[in-house]
Amino acid sequence: MPDPYFQQLFADRIGGANYGKDDSVYKFEKIKRAKRKALADFPDRQLLDFGIGENDDMADENVRRVMAEEINKPENRGYADNGTPAFKEAVARMMQRTYGVELDPATEICPAIGSKPVYAMLPGVFINPGDITLMTVPGYPVVGTHTNFYGGSVYKLPLLAENDFLPDLDGIPADVCEQAKLLVLCFPNSPTGKTATREFYEKAIQFAKEHNIVIVQDAAHALLSFDQEPNSFLAVPGAKDVGVEVHSMSKGYDMIGWRMGWVCGHERIVSAFGYVKDNSDSGQFLAIQKACIAALDDDSIPQRIRAKYRRRMEKLVATLTRCGFQCEMPGGTYFLYTPTPKALEGPGVKFANAEEASQFLIKEQSICTVPWDDAGSFLRFSVTYVAEDEAAEDALMAETEARLKSLQPVF
Repeated sequence: MPDPYFQQLFADRIGGANYGKDDSVYKFEKIKRAKRKALADFPDRQLLDFGIGENDDMADENVRRVMAEEINKPENRGYADNGTPAFKEAVARMMQRTYGVELDPATEICPAIGSKPVYAMLPGVFINPGDITLMTVPGYPVVGTHTNFYGGSVYKLPLLAENDFLPDLDGIPADVCEQAKLLVLCFPNSPTGKTATREFYEKAIQFAKEHNIVIVQDAAHALLSFDQEPNSFLAVPGAKDVGVEVHSMSKGYDMIGWRMGWVCGHERIVSAFGYVKDNSDSGQFLAIQKACIAALDDDSIPQRIRAKYRRRMEKLVATLTRCGFQCEMPGGTYFLYTPTPKALEGPGVKFANAEEASQFLIKEQSICTVPWDDAGSFLRFSVTYVAEDEAAEDALMAETEARLKSLQPVF
């Protein structure tokens, strides 16, 4: 079949005339295919899915009750634009209680339809052709994708085990610093689980001031902190002078799919984001915003969720350790980032990278993980598997150990 006439009209930023013709398979599509094969080959064997990257529970019952009430109120039918004052005020209350961060709801907070659109829009605020965005890898790629869309480029900062999974800001070449406009951070970090210390934030703030760079801190997992109390980049003196922090209702409040988050920090950056946003969407449904207010005002919700994932993580670390894997409790997030074994003595197989190991575990053991080969070879286990109670968690851990204990990983 010949190409449609518009094949030649696709923008270069998405591949131009070659759009849709790339036959390479994305990592997560490979995982899906391997899962389907495992289910077909072993229909009676439970798939142990540690690859899921989203909360397994529904939002809190009271939050859902508020949503049910608000959805039928006629005053909620209109456009929300850049958010209601009530939602911004709830955010300000939560940020003060949880992180000790004082924010002006009117000028220093802008709601968003989840955090992902924020990362798509912020390059539109700052990036011109030739500009550079500094991004950690592995990491969430959306800011980088849109940086490229605007004619900029990405300079990658590998998160290496030998550097305690922190970006090496001192190693960035001077010419890169001169062209850089954005530095994207993420703490607690997805997928490494590393949390940031106050000292690291202080260093990043000084770096930003020296090189006239804006910091964008991804705080999606901020409430899932295990090795310290949840902290905020904005709580460090000088942070608000150099950047913004992006929060989400998804991870800390079990509101995956509700699509609500916010940007907060320097009022001029927040205002500029709001300008781009106002020309991109018309805001989140008001009933959802009001349900989010109920969540933000109830600190027991994130405390309960954090305790649950900490418990699950402790069980997973103990199980994998008994099976010979090299792992320890992450600082935060519901992800466990563990080195990939070079071989498994039990079945007598070797792996060139994490992807090969991940494919073996799915196809041969029906155990799903996510491979990362961006900065070393690692497997990411998630504790967001579906389990109704602690007994179900324990049963899943027992089954995991039964399948892994004879593999004898070699590192």
